[in-house]
Amino acid sequence: MTWEFELVAGPYGGTTEGPVWDGQALLFTDIPNSRIMRYDHHTGECTEWRTGTEGTNGLNFDTQGNLYGCSGGGRRILRFNADGTATSLPSLLEGKRHNRPNDLAIDRKGRIWFTDPAGQIPPEERELDHASVLRLDPDPSAEGGWTLHRMTFDTWAPNGLLFSQDERTLYVVQSDYQGTRDLRAYPLQSDDSLGEPLVLHEFGRDFRGVHRGLDGMCLDVDGNIVAAGGWRQAGPGPLIHIFAPSGRIIETHPVPFDWPTNCAFGGPALDTLYVTTHGGHLLRVNSTDRRGYSNFPHR
Repeated sequence: MTWEFELVAGPYGGTTEGPVWDGQALLFTDIPNSRIMRYDHHTGECTEWRTGTEGTNGLNFDTQGNLYGCSGGGRRILRFNADGTATSLPSLLEGKRHNRPNDLAIDRKGRIWFTDPAGQIPPEERELDHASVLRLDPDPSAEGGWTLHRMTFDTWAPNGLLFSQDERTLYVVQSDYQGTRDLRAYPLQSDDSLGEPLVLHEFGRDFRGVHRGLDGMCLDVDGNIVAAGGWRQAGPGPLIHIFAPSGRIIETHPVPFDWPTNCAFGGPALDTLYVTTHGGHLLRVNSTDRRGYSNFPHR
């Protein structure tokens, strides 16, 4: 089946990211302008929903409908409250400020898992000597109501992340343009730590340079991983990839604009795919023959 991509908003002249369906409309981030945009699925109107977001990248809802974002500029996780305010979550790991949160996944226990790459931070400004997946656990007894934990010890450029439907597997994208770019699956152990990962797919290079690999991901109702990735400078170009949980590539769909950054299902039946790009576009595909999976209790 050939997918038809429609440009519905932008370009905004810089990276759009973090698409997430709120039950009525699609929210996504305009990173360089530090704002969250809202695209009305029915009317096609795109409006400014929040400003002053400190370069927030990834967005996600918990099962209670609270919206959280990765503030790259503020180097912290923010909760965007219904009254228009934002609450900062604890951002010190063993007394050291974490790097630059990029993307997040929230499990049914309300724990916030997020990637914390360091590539855009000058070495003299880094406090941690690693770039890992971190986790914020709700803890009423802790200062700030959360405790922060390091979850991976073998990543150096973590990017997108996503849970399987049963939350026994955490999928993580590694995006090291000087080294390894892969998609890996970490089993969640009985003590809630992560086990040794299985590399589902590794991206190489061709005569033009390195294949970009993947970025943001979402899940369909069949448990497949739908991932944005690729670029025009090497490899097969900008694509939406669909991986089986085993890592087998089921489908690829060329994206008409370069450097797709993330994707999310939306619409009343979660059967429309929205895609953001490095150039600031918001695209949608109305007929994908797939439906999205989400923990968020859509209204």
